[in-house]
Amino acid sequence: MIFGALPLNEASGCYLAHSLQGAEHRIAKGTRLAAQDLADLAAAGHRQLTVAQLEPGDIHEDRAAEILAEALLPDPEALGLRISGAGAGRVNLYALGPGLIRVDAERINALNAVDPMITLATVPDYHRADAGGMVATAKIISYAVEDSALAAATRDVAGALRLIPPQLHRATLIETRTSAETPPDKGRAAMIGRLDRFGMSMAPRQVVPHREAELATALQTVGTDSDLILILTGSATSDPLDVAPAAVRAAGGEVTRFGMPVDPGNLLFLGHLAGRPVLGLPGCARSPALNGADWVLERLVCGIDVSSADIAAMGVGGLLKEIPTRPRPRRSDV
Repeated sequence: MIFGALPLNEASGCYLAHSLQGAEHRIAKGTRLAAQDLADLAAAGHRQLTVAQLEPGDIHEDRAAEILAEALLPDPEALGLRISGAGAGRVNLYALGPGLIRVDAERINALNAVDPMITLATVPDYHRADAGGMVATAKIISYAVEDSALAAATRDVAGALRLIPPQLHRATLIETRTSAETPPDKGRAAMIGRLDRFGMSMAPRQVVPHREAELATALQTVGTDSDLILILTGSATSDPLDVAPAAVRAAGGEVTRFGMPVDPGNLLFLGHLAGRPVLGLPGCARSPALNGADWVLERLVCGIDVSSADIAAMGVGGLLKEIPTRPRPRRSDV
């Protein structure tokens, strides 16, 4: 590609480098200059233009962005994504439905290392997407790129970005109480909101005394129509031998992880019972604000196994925004 200044009468078919005001209308940068554009610019007094001229082997920015997106998503619908139209060297990718976005960072980084003019920006791996949400943008920075560079950048990117849709459909939330009074339904409302994002429903409310035996019985009687069990205790679960994890074991289940390096959300536990995941929620789950339990819950809902090692790896980036209503702030003013 050649970039530079040309007399106006030699710029036909070139791409305008900078937006200019003509006598009749403004001509946007990147416009391929036709006779009418040149006449309008001449009438406005322009005699020289800064333009880009494509050479043999160059691919225009819009077509290059389309090629990049098509290489990334050879079957967009199967990958749960949609490709937008091209404009100004950009093509956006959108989620067709709710779910988690998986990103093959190694392959995306390799793509971006080929030529600085060829770029792909994505959301982070395991990003929760809503239907219609933008999850990536392919942008060709210059007005054109060489076909050889584009071929190298797109050689091994097929499927490097995909959406994992929800796999679970219904959850049971068991709450415990530490007094005779039924606790407010704030926590249940927050969890219903989280599940609704994925099109999941919630079983009728269950509240039991904060005792191991009663909670174990409730766990054993969860209906077979629920494929996820959630526990929200009236008193914080602060030890692997505390009431809630002990009740999971007493009911015949297993606890595979207690605690996580994400704050808020430290006091989470994960296990399984009768082939279904059991997620012990931290107290901060009563707020709709993001917390560590969201990261685990979203993977479970989308059918992604979560191991103790997976949770241990969430610490980098795991210091989340402070919740104003947090009973014990991370720091005081003194």
